[in-house]
Amino acid sequence: MAHSGAPANGPRLSQPQRGTEVPATPDAPGREPPYLDLDALAAQARDLLPADVADYYAGGAGTETTLAEAPAAWRSWRLRPRVLRGIATAQLGTTLLGAEVATPIGVAPWAYQAMAHPDGELATARGAAATGALMTVSTSATTSLEEVAAARPAGPRWFQLYRLHSPGHTDELARRAGRAGYGALVLTVDLPVLGRRHRDLRHDFALPAGLRLANHPPVTGPQPPLAAAETPTWTFADIGRFADVSGLPVVVKGVLRGDDAARCVAAGAAAVWVSTHGGRQADPAIASAEALPEVVDAVGDEVEVYVDGGIRNGSDVLTALALGARAVFLGRPTVWGLATGGADGVARVIDGLSEELAHTMALCGVDDVRAVPRDTVVRPWPGR
Repeated sequence: MAHSGAPANGPRLSQPQRGTEVPATPDAPGREPPYLDLDALAAQARDLLPADVADYYAGGAGTETTLAEAPAAWRSWRLRPRVLRGIATAQLGTTLLGAEVATPIGVAPWAYQAMAHPDGELATARGAAATGALMTVSTSATTSLEEVAAARPAGPRWFQLYRLHSPGHTDELARRAGRAGYGALVLTVDLPVLGRRHRDLRHDFALPAGLRLANHPPVTGPQPPLAAAETPTWTFADIGRFADVSGLPVVVKGVLRGDDAARCVAAGAAAVWVSTHGGRQADPAIASAEALPEVVDAVGDEVEVYVDGGIRNGSDVLTALALGARAVFLGRPTVWGLATGGADGVARVIDGLSEELAHTMALCGVDDVRAVPRDTVVRPWPGR
């Protein structure tokens, strides 16, 4: 499978000031404000990618109800701007498990990135590092976790762990992440079995011959199907066990209930990550935007809470922060950025959304992502 990784006419996006503060005013009078058109970027990525690969990245499970409802769920909230606050700059810098980042917008883990661009995870790592954003590296990467770490030695990074392999191999991946300098281990817990993804079934989707699965056990011949059901299931006790094995704080990804979140914290989780797995597992499932407040209420100030799923503009990010998330993570938008522009495309997506966030914060009288008041968002009046 071959395709071009960098387009001749990619979207031109303004680069916001990288660092902890982003100007909240236009660069020049009369200049059209820059904006990030993710719909156009997604269409451009689809044109560049083979149809089965594009659908693998874009598709969801079941009837794709969870996938379809995710963006609209963020728009079900309404902003309540504050006025006369004298806001000139927006403070975007924050910390995630103690690591400094320049933006609360991070890169979610996603698999097989060499299908989107020849440089795969290395390009994503460089693009995220250029913006000061945190990257989460997938177990199902096409570049080894050590190679990704070497590509961004100064950038914050976490390693995401799947229950895909033998217990021995999975434990060794956790140890390798600790040795390679990752800042946390992210346990994906919403995949006891693979979701029924109809787009992949229609295409009879298979990984391209020769695609490197750098963190998987070596095999001879065709890659076997990834059947998570063939390995032992995880329980809450595994949270503490993986913390001991890796020597890293453990983030539990895939939580949609307050009671599960509280049990994760009691079992030793350093943070919980609200996620529907991009709408690729249970369907129809509650949207992340709907689940987030309950999870935040359940854990209080004990641990940080993160969220992904359907975040497509700066107001979505601000809504998530107001509802108690410490950070948000992007999946498909970074796929589209990588496919259309490699490392620079990833950086443009993160920078574009960060700039939108800063602009929305200024409009709402909020100057610091670390202190977004809960009453910045509200439900609309009934019947509207």
